[in-house]
Amino acid sequence: MESASLSLTTTIGLALAMALSSAYSAGEPLLEPVATIEMPGVKGRIDHLAVDISGRKLYVAALGNNTVEVLDTAQNTHLKRLSGFGEPQGLAYVHDREALFVGNGSAGRVDIVDTKSFMPVLKVDKLDDADNVRYDAARKKVVVGYGKGALRTLDAQTGNSQGDVSLAGHPESFQLEPGGTRVFVNVPTAGHIAVVDTAKAQVTATWKISARANFPMALDAKSRRLFAGARSPAVVLVHDIDSGREVAKLNIGGDTDDLFFDAERKRLYVICGEGRVDVFRQDDADHYTTMGTVKTATRARTGLFVPEEGKLYVAAPAVDGAAARILVYRAQ
Repeated sequence: MESASLSLTTTIGLALAMALSSAYSAGEPLLEPVATIEMPGVKGRIDHLAVDISGRKLYVAALGNNTVEVLDTAQNTHLKRLSGFGEPQGLAYVHDREALFVGNGSAGRVDIVDTKSFMPVLKVDKLDDADNVRYDAARKKVVVGYGKGALRTLDAQTGNSQGDVSLAGHPESFQLEPGGTRVFVNVPTAGHIAVVDTAKAQVTATWKISARANFPMALDAKSRRLFAGARSPAVVLVHDIDSGREVAKLNIGGDTDDLFFDAERKRLYVICGEGRVDVFRQDDADHYTTMGTVKTATRARTGLFVPEEGKLYVAAPAVDGAAARILVYRAQ
């Protein structure tokens, strides 16, 4: 009788799994397209995004246009264009100061912009190829990746330098450990992920990776897993952040530059420049299932997932006669 009951339970479980799979394959969207926000006149490459959740504003680093575009996420409209930048790359919104920190690649500096007046208030120089920017709200610090290999910590209120940590190459995406002192850094030219201890202000470990060109990164702090997107081959590498061990490797589309973990839905969204977002389900910390692919636009490889809204914003540059725009999707 126990065997029959187990068999019935297994059959029901398989049927539910097949029904879920069939629902998605039958056209149920993994990411529902809900809006398109055009950015008129924006040319060239688009880099990273930041959000002011309470103010309902999205900031877009239009690197090739040397501007930062300000969008209204309540009305899905273009609000304002901020100019005077030199290849803006990384953005971080500091909510308790109402300021935007902008990493400028060719200008070699970080600009601090007051988001009430949209006027620059400070320029932090001598940051060659300033790239990704992160706000550490717990410590009231802003961390900037720059140069041939360094992280610079800035005081979020004053912009003053709090010191550097040297790396083996230019840092791409990096993630701060919530409630901890570590920063995980993609260093593609060195072929590794560097682990920086901010309390010690030094690299405490490096994890060799099994692919090349590791640019985007996301963190699942609860499951203690780090996701690093690579382009050669096109994969996402999943690492245990306690041991550094690679526990999974997921095949993805080409030219990824941003990826995000959706903790509520246990999903991974990988934005690929070949014109798609790959979606994976986290079955457990070490196992992931491909759920499907959502078509986006040519060379749309950056974006931002906002958990509070349940929305994924994907940046599509002006290509083939189409205007530059942000594609807005709601997670299902």
